[in-house]
Amino acid sequence: MRHQRQLEIVQRLRVDGATSVDELARQLGVSSATIRRDLQHLDEAGQITRVHGGAMIPAGDSEDADRDRPFASVAADATPEKREIARLAATLVQDGDVVLLDVGTTTQLLAKELRRRQVTVMTSSLAVLDVLRDDPTVELILLGGWVRRAYDSLVGVLTEDALRQIHADIAFLGTSGVQRDGVVLDTTVVEVPVKRAMIEAADKAVLLADRHKFPGSGKLKVCTAADLGVLVTNSGADPETLQTCNDNGVEVLLT
Repeated sequence: MRHQRQLEIVQRLRVDGATSVDELARQLGVSSATIRRDLQHLDEAGQITRVHGGAMIPAGDSEDADRDRPFASVAADATPEKREIARLAATLVQDGDVVLLDVGTTTQLLAKELRRRQVTVMTSSLAVLDVLRDDPTVELILLGGWVRRAYDSLVGVLTEDALRQIHADIAFLGTSGVQRDGVVLDTTVVEVPVKRAMIEAADKAVLLADRHKFPGSGKLKVCTAADLGVLVTNSGADPETLQTCNDNGVEVLLT
């Protein structure tokens, strides 16, 4: 309970900026004394910085990759390869399917491939919303949450709670990188619980990652290869990492 509350405190500070003790206590439904103890623990762990009457994320903190590289910048990277992945991934979707789309530039491209399809799309991505909002064929469900404007995403306990209420046939996930041992990574602490909840909410999890992410890097573990059903990437991805995925029962599809 304490761990979950402290994770929520960090998430709120990342989204809202510097916040007072009283406001955090009100939002989380606990006493100010409890919040002060949490902040002391998080400050000692280096996750937040105590300020007079409240707390903030430390200056220069790099847990949120989008502080340095916003969505528009990331979208320009390896676009042809990402588009190939999106097109192949779209062939995994059948008419009538309920599809979960993670945040990210490749899932945004996948959303374009799903236009005019008889599918239901549920997403935490505002970029996906922009692609599908005017499509009368696709049934579109936007998950709730706090808005991370720089990366066009929704995060936090509202998003995670929504995912616990739904069921999808297939979830498409993005990643910062995949290690050679098959561990899927992400660089952004507030996105990791959402990705994990998407895996739990779907019958099948499909990872979309261009070849440059094999092997990749990241600060936080999302899942292992054993949690995935399919991996879609480009020819030229690291063969050792792909073999690890194969050995864990993952179907590897190459563009």
